Amino acid sequence: MTAAGRDGAQTAPACVLVIFGATGDLTRRLLVPALRNLRRDGLLAENLALIGLASRDIGDAGFRKHLRDGMEQFKAGKGDADIAWFTQRAYYLGGKFEDPGIYKALAGKLAEVEAAHHTAGNVLFYLATPPSEFAVIVEQLGKAGLTRETDGHWRRVIIEKPFGHDLPSAVALNKEILKTLDEGQIYRIDHYLGKETVQNIMVFRFANGFVEPLWNRDHIDNVRITVAETVGVEQRGRFYDQTGALRDMVPNHLFQLLTLIAMEPPSCFGADALRSEKSKVLDAVHRLSAEEARRNVVRGQYGAGIVDNKQVVPYREAPDVPRQSTTETYIAMKLAIDNWRWAGVPFYLRTGKALARRRSYITVQFKQAPLALFRDTPVERLPPNDLTLHIQPDEGVTLRFGVKIPGPTVNIDGVDLKFNYQDAFEIMPSTGYETLVYDCMTGDAALFQRADSIEAGWRVVQPVLDAWKEEGRAELPIYPAGSSGPEEANQLLSRDGRRWRAISTDGLSAGG
Repeated sequence: MTAAGRDGAQTAPACVLVIFGATGDLTRRLLVPALRNLRRDGLLAENLALIGLASRDIGDAGFRKHLRDGMEQFKAGKGDADIAWFTQRAYYLGGKFEDPGIYKALAGKLAEVEAAHHTAGNVLFYLATPPSEFAVIVEQLGKAGLTRETDGHWRRVIIEKPFGHDLPSAVALNKEILKTLDEGQIYRIDHYLGKETVQNIMVFRFANGFVEPLWNRDHIDNVRITVAETVGVEQRGRFYDQTGALRDMVPNHLFQLLTLIAMEPPSCFGADALRSEKSKVLDAVHRLSAEEARRNVVRGQYGAGIVDNKQVVPYREAPDVPRQSTTETYIAMKLAIDNWRWAGVPFYLRTGKALARRRSYITVQFKQAPLALFRDTPVERLPPNDLTLHIQPDEGVTLRFGVKIPGPTVNIDGVDLKFNYQDAFEIMPSTGYETLVYDCMTGDAALFQRADSIEAGWRVVQPVLDAWKEEGRAELPIYPAGSSGPEEANQLLSRDGRRWRAISTDGLSAGG
């Protein structure tokens, strides 16, 4: 009988978690604390074991120290007993991922671990590696027979982003991986989907009877999605300069938020039903022509400035970044969804590095009420009716509406009705990976991307990449670090008579 964890959730089945890239930053900063939080909540099986793989030869003792340091640094879980629990069942193999010998050694280690910990023959492979390693690792796992599912045992693979760097590479990567794995074994992860507010978008839309009747072109004027980061490129210059903000954030994070906001109600909350509706949204996004890409997409690059009271050097002076780089660190775009629900409603997306505040939120602005009663009130003084779903750092919802200011004359002002998760519920520390790792262990793929969704996202982005390639090394607008981005992004909305909400003040704690 399966035990129940925190809030009545069932404990995940026994398995071995094999982490490729086990000594990397992602494992230490996000995955390891997430595992400890799952242990804290009683969601990990007692018959769990870990095997780490990386190029460095640190042995079992080195890997166990790596686990311990990650858990202690990021304050996950409760007490040293949790750390001891993990280190007692952690093992390590060192070697190159291209070397077939390491997979032969892995097969032997899996047999050894199964005998010691009785993990039911289930294995979850986590690819916390550079994207260039994805196809190689999956191919070698297949050749070693490690992905074969027999006698009711499952073998699953979690693949990190970015999944490809353009449409052709994403199609090719899907094709390569599907030579070895069935689609049902592949879990393409996007940690944004592990956040409570992101998951709550579906609940908010489909569990509240007053929402869905308004969720269409008849009542909504526009949708604005913002994912702002204060961090610069830091030590990731070599990787980031080959990627840029568009590839790094739009086909995954921002499009996941877009699809949750815009999708039709699924027939159920099953994985296939949800993912099919999300894929339909991306299929319906209007494909930009070269001229539309130049007009409706803004890119920029951060210069010198101050973020969180710290001086930031220009992007081009960051380590491993070419001094003449034209890689964008900021992107803003206007998209349209060509279907019955959203025809005529613009979707504005923006994301960037070294901005004024760390903020992620979605603002749904409703159409203005008829002005007949307020014909003497200037339009710009009528407060907008909008709903903002705050994703990070504060998680919650803000509804803005107009009220009469007390006094003898009719003057109107906007007020905010706020819901904050931290105030309403006991929020335990998390990295955003807990739900995703748990769902993979239990076989729930609802929050993971399917091959068709990955490719549909790249089909939207590809015309922009092609237009940029035609332009060559175009000089980018430079925005000061610590600002809200380039002025051209404001103009993208102002020409439509709209504007962004200020990143520097927008938030649950800042009063919106």
